[in-house]
Amino acid sequence: MILYVNSCVREESRTDRIARAVLEKMGGDYEELYLPEENLEPLSAEKLEKRTALIEKADYSDSMFRYAKQFASADKIVISAPYWDLSFPALLKLYIENIYVTGIVSEYGNDGRPKGMCRAEQLIYVTTAGGPYVEDYSFGYMKTLAEKFFGIKNTKLIKAEMLDVVGSDAEQIISDVIAGV
Repeated sequence: MILYVNSCVREESRTDRIARAVLEKMGGDYEELYLPEENLEPLSAEKLEKRTALIEKADYSDSMFRYAKQFASADKIVISAPYWDLSFPALLKLYIENIYVTGIVSEYGNDGRPKGMCRAEQLIYVTTAGGPYVEDYSFGYMKTLAEKFFGIKNTKLIKAEMLDVVGSDAEQIISDVIAGV
């Protein structure tokens, strides 16, 4: 199963447009998780206490673990996240906070190091930026999580940048990126 994690809030999102072209090229069906409709919340002290107690019992039956289970069982993952204020939308961070569950997406060895448990063979991160794109706090972060904590070794960045710079042809840039997928 291909999981599409969509954190684009705009109706006519350029990032989503490119991501859907990627999904089309991948072929087959995909399951979309549209984060703006998921009512994600940060972990409160109460939720964190409940989650910790359930993890300690290895009881993953609670619905709070559904995102982690879905993520861990995907064969391929496509994440769309526009580049906002030098990072990605806060919704994506909330999603990450909700999927990082020891015993589902990762486990820790005797040496204290994480070992990924995700099934995905590939994670593709799609982004767009109005100006120059700096990957350190967006794709760089996701790549590190995927490779070092989730066990997903094949990560790829697909980006369209400089879209809102005077003199740039945003449509041409997007068309070129889509043609290169």
